[in-house]
Amino acid sequence: MPKTPLPRSLGLVCAGLVTAALAVPTPTSAAPLREVMFVGNNWDGTADVIASGGDFARIARVNVIPDREERLREIYLNPIKLIFFLGIRNGPGEGHDQFVDDMYTTPDGTAVVVSRPSFADVVSIDLATGRVKWRFPVSGFRSDHMAVSPDGRRVAVSASTSNTVHVLDITTGQQVGSFATGDKPHENVFTDGGTRLWNMSIGEVNTDLDDPGWDFTKGDRRITVVDTTTFRQVEVIDMRQRLDAFGRSDLSDAVRPVAFTPDWSTLYFQLSFFNGFLEYDVAADRITRLKELPKNPNTSEDRTTWVNDSRHHGLSMSPAGDKLCVAGTMDDYAVVVDRASLREGPLVPASKPYWATVSGDGRSCVISESGADQVTAIDFATGRKVVSVRVGDHPQRVRIGHVPQGWTGPSGR
Repeated sequence: MPKTPLPRSLGLVCAGLVTAALAVPTPTSAAPLREVMFVGNNWDGTADVIASGGDFARIARVNVIPDREERLREIYLNPIKLIFFLGIRNGPGEGHDQFVDDMYTTPDGTAVVVSRPSFADVVSIDLATGRVKWRFPVSGFRSDHMAVSPDGRRVAVSASTSNTVHVLDITTGQQVGSFATGDKPHENVFTDGGTRLWNMSIGEVNTDLDDPGWDFTKGDRRITVVDTTTFRQVEVIDMRQRLDAFGRSDLSDAVRPVAFTPDWSTLYFQLSFFNGFLEYDVAADRITRLKELPKNPNTSEDRTTWVNDSRHHGLSMSPAGDKLCVAGTMDDYAVVVDRASLREGPLVPASKPYWATVSGDGRSCVISESGADQVTAIDFATGRKVVSVRVGDHPQRVRIGHVPQGWTGPSGR
């Protein structure tokens, strides 16, 4: 907060106070920050911090469940919470607890904010001490994907079982707004300078009713767009209608990872069960193109074997908006696609890649290989692998973040 100038009549006392005030750190004299990448190791309950470019070398590891015993005690004393906890383990967790889904650092780089599905919460972890600074239990019994506003001050989190998105102050953890979504809210994206927030609901992905004939059991799948000042709906987009109009009534309408062009005019999105992605003109409100990508002949065509209905899960765009990077999850590859021609480059072998993002310098696509416990950088220009870096158990989300210069991990690790 700006300081009010003291009256000159205070003379020498004033001078002494001003000298003392100048010694107090202010936002303009904040410690310099280093850009890094956080890799969430879902089954470990850790986040590996790596360089955001170059050799992507590992810097440190953060325990994001320092309160694990307290949370487990709370869960085991509540039969309803225990049912959902075990349901997550035996459903989306593939026999494992889901301890970290998504994460973002605070603007000052002193904390990382993490959504923890199995604990149905969002926490802020102090990067100096490794302790929990604040905790926000979401409504319902599972937290999922998040998004951070362009100014870094707000974080949105999907509460899967309550069909709600909570928007929190990233520094205090206080809720500043919330809104209702379709069934099983998933990815969130702030657009248009942070004035709009898009949420994609994916419906029920944990049953074996995956044959197209059982599609009606998957629930209400839609995109909900809200105003970030009022959190009121400004638009609801049902991709079922748009897919039918495009002539692809055979495809699921569950929108998975997405990528916008830099001007927000075009949306690229993946769908449940589909090996590829589609292009959507936001202003015209219609699907304009479809890109089908190669199938791995070794991948079973039994849909029930695909993780949470995802054949492909992970999509990012180069900063220039000319290349797309696709994680072909069940087909065990990643690939860079030219946006103008939709021509794909060489298939880069990868073990169950589960996410795709962009390096700090914008030169590489970075994928998480959840089946190999590593992240891999792929050059946008050539479409070829640059380097792989070992991380923890089952990496999923990868996000750009910032930490203090010289930081090498929490002191309590």
